[in-house]
Amino acid sequence: MSQLRGGGVVPRSPFPLLPLRTGALFPGTSITLPVGRSRSVALLADIKAGAIIGIVAQRDPRVEDPGREDLHDLGVFARVVDVARVANGGYRLTIEGLDRMVLTALVQHDPYWLAEGSIAPEYAGDAEEARVLAASLRERARELGPQLGSNLADVAAAKAEPGVYADLIAAALGMSTEKELQVLSELRIGPRLALVAELLNEAVHLAELKRKADADVRKELGKNQRDAILREQIRALQRQLGDGDEEDELSNLRRRLDEAGLPEEARATADRELRRLESIAPQQAEHHVIRTYLEWIADLPWTQRAPARGGEQRTQAASGPDLDAVAAKLDEDHRGLEDVKRRILEHMAVLKLAGKTRATILCLAGPPGVGKTSLGQSIADATGRPLVRISLGGVHDESELRGHRRTYVGALPGRVIHAMKKAKVKNPVVLLDEIDKLGTSYRGSPEAALLEILDPEQNKTFQDHYLELPFDLSEVLFVCTANDLSTLSAPLRDRLEIIEISGYTADEKVAIARSHLIPKHLKEHAIDPGALTITDAALGVILRDYTREAGVRQLGRELTKLCRALALEVARASDGKLPRMHVDVDDLPKYLGKARFFSEVAERTQVPGVATGLAWTPVGGDILFIETSRMPGKGRLEITGQLGDVMKESAKAALTYVRSHAEQIGVDVAQLEQEDLHIHVPAGGVPKDGPSAGVTMFTALTSLLSGRKVRSDTAMTGECTLRGRVLPVGGIKSKVLAAHRAGISRVILPQKNARDLEDVPKEVRDQLTVILVDDMSQVIAAALDATPMTPTVGGSMIDRDGLDPTGAT
Repeated sequence: MSQLRGGGVVPRSPFPLLPLRTGALFPGTSITLPVGRSRSVALLADIKAGAIIGIVAQRDPRVEDPGREDLHDLGVFARVVDVARVANGGYRLTIEGLDRMVLTALVQHDPYWLAEGSIAPEYAGDAEEARVLAASLRERARELGPQLGSNLADVAAAKAEPGVYADLIAAALGMSTEKELQVLSELRIGPRLALVAELLNEAVHLAELKRKADADVRKELGKNQRDAILREQIRALQRQLGDGDEEDELSNLRRRLDEAGLPEEARATADRELRRLESIAPQQAEHHVIRTYLEWIADLPWTQRAPARGGEQRTQAASGPDLDAVAAKLDEDHRGLEDVKRRILEHMAVLKLAGKTRATILCLAGPPGVGKTSLGQSIADATGRPLVRISLGGVHDESELRGHRRTYVGALPGRVIHAMKKAKVKNPVVLLDEIDKLGTSYRGSPEAALLEILDPEQNKTFQDHYLELPFDLSEVLFVCTANDLSTLSAPLRDRLEIIEISGYTADEKVAIARSHLIPKHLKEHAIDPGALTITDAALGVILRDYTREAGVRQLGRELTKLCRALALEVARASDGKLPRMHVDVDDLPKYLGKARFFSEVAERTQVPGVATGLAWTPVGGDILFIETSRMPGKGRLEITGQLGDVMKESAKAALTYVRSHAEQIGVDVAQLEQEDLHIHVPAGGVPKDGPSAGVTMFTALTSLLSGRKVRSDTAMTGECTLRGRVLPVGGIKSKVLAAHRAGISRVILPQKNARDLEDVPKEVRDQLTVILVDDMSQVIAAALDATPMTPTVGGSMIDRDGLDPTGAT
């Protein structure tokens, strides 16, 4: 049998084996460790002090029942010094390392581990070199011992062979299991000494870093304690001065910032400003500036969302009821506008199916009084989101939208950030009212600022000049309103999803008055709903003779007059009986005064040279009279009525067409050279321009020169070329509705505008005769009477059958 270096004999194979979860035992050292595993407890119950066992480390400390592959190949033979029972049923074992051991096999698991192995041979190498390395390691350990603890200093004074001395130093360093096994596995004495010296230097370096970190922590703790004491003294002074509430307000502000769910960049900025705020006295002006800034950050909805009923639910089962609720809400609030409602429902359907939404920009374009603003409120109510309105009419400063930089006195965020603070959620409906009324000044263009706000690709990182932090607008549903889109720049129009609202038909206006306007005004005037009754005939007369509009705003004013008249009678009633008012056609002059509008088409077109055109204006469609006259002269053309360049060119083109087709029309060209022509468009105080009056001017001149009257029941629109081709124009729906309101029964439209008739309500199409043309010859045939009139000596026109237009002979 082989003799062990520390005394004792190598046990016969197989010998008891005790695996260690962590750490390693070195020859010449002793350790005490707790033993609790069932097999290890069974081993210690079967051996006594003085027994020789094998000690080996596990590769993975989490393995409860290790096999051969779970154990390292190199371990240590150890002598059992003491075995003591502890209270929890386990043992406390003290062992002493003797020699390195090579584990060859694990032969038994139950009741405890038995293994086979032998002493691992060490390689001495150059003895002189080993003594020099050991002396150097001893000197280094003695020098660094105080920095690493008294245990190392004691070991440094020990006298031992070089190999054993390296093991003693390694055990005293208290390294990780990996590094201890690295030293234990080194069987060459010289390299082992060099390795331990390297690990000693590394331990010293780590100890220095730890001391420095501890010193920094103690210094910071000392600073924090000092600051806490100073703050407490400041609070005491503030309480004596009557300013004790300031600290409570700062704590409340800090709590609000913590609850706001700020993004990383905003959180860092808020923390920096908070530290500045705490270091500034409340009496300083900068204190109030910083505090206002932090309160704005705390009040903004960084993460709060409104649970929208019309979207953001991806389940198929919920899609039907939600969209039905939106449709029902739109129908409840608005009569007609079916195309608008369909577009809104399509938008909400996409919003529902898409999950996480992007910024959406709807633009409701149409004349005043058609319900653009109230449509925005209906969208908000139907989707369950709050509505915030931003009026852009007259805004001419970019800072109104983007905010002022904090370098200015009294700086505040712009209207967009104000709207988000008011909404208290990050996905509201924001109504940008009168977007076409924006101005421009030397302070910048607000329309250019809208390019970022209304761009889905940019507004998720919108930066207000005051906040200077990115704020997410990508979940906002923007709804813009405008009367005239022609004033918007092309880049801004490109960002808008435009929905045109042309106006209401007479039947729709009557229905709106019955279901919305009359109940609303009666409630505002505190009148019983049954106290006022208006016949359908009276409502029709109000629409025809007292209002002329695409919307229902003026209709609402006329109904308000009726309600005020009834309110006066109710207030004067002394017998306690509530008077009732029944309004019929004959009662209207009494309450509303004389009629303000009348049909003048028949009167205007009694003589040749007057044609009725259809025009589009920012307040809806309207009829337009073009009058012509001839007089002795030299063939000149006079144009009046404050016309734009396009209409002037249309007039010249019309005269050219008439001259080039004089024979077909029945016009004497020689006589034209002896007469001057005058074209006038009434309402000269109103600027007018556009190509839509081309056909009307052609027809008016042809009527004048041929002596054939224009039919009084006919109106027309379209652009015309020199060759007489009729080109399509825009605004067909508004123009046709205007003709219907004016009592016109025949409308001449360009052939290529046939597809636009689908937008006109069916009840209007059924009451009109629409004539589609693509050449002026068709227009003349449809618009002019067949019988020409000839001028008398006095200049009045006489029918060729001998009757004048008034019927006198």
